[in-house]
Amino acid sequence: MDWIKKAAFAFLLASLSFLVNSCSMKLGLAPISSIDYTKVKTISIADFQNRAEYVYAPLATEFNQKMKDMFIQQTRLQLVNSGGDLDIDGEITGYNQYNESVDASGYSSKVKVTLTVNVRYTNNTNHEEDFEQQFSAFQTYDSSKLLTEVQDQLITLMVKDIAEQIFNATVANW
Repeated sequence: MDWIKKAAFAFLLASLSFLVNSCSMKLGLAPISSIDYTKVKTISIADFQNRAEYVYAPLATEFNQKMKDMFIQQTRLQLVNSGGDLDIDGEITGYNQYNESVDASGYSSKVKVTLTVNVRYTNNTNHEEDFEQQFSAFQTYDSSKLLTEVQDQLITLMVKDIAEQIFNATVANW
């Protein structure tokens, strides 16, 4: 009986060794962007002016900073004031709020805030990739709160969302 235990242990050990060798994982970072750094080295991002009907002063500043930060942090491109290999400019065209849902009493229970940005993208190394497009994002909040109570938090979320959309459309090629 002792030899059966030893044989079972040897079989288990061999099976475990086979399992460990056949099931391997490779970990690494996936490429964040599809930029050909041999051709593209610089990016210029113009300040987006707030041309929405409703103007909230900190919005343009936060949007402009987030755009620049995203491209600096997630690519090896050098940010230049103008004339970059990639050029992004545009304007904030919409910042609106709408009643989204109504409760049993007939009053609004949720308010939807929407941010819209028009973007012009120029790839000076490959003009086939140039485009002009609108990007938008929205957030909702409970109507029992004032917009001024939640505005900064909502703007941060919407700005991040739109900056990611623009990043993906320009250099990630999604």
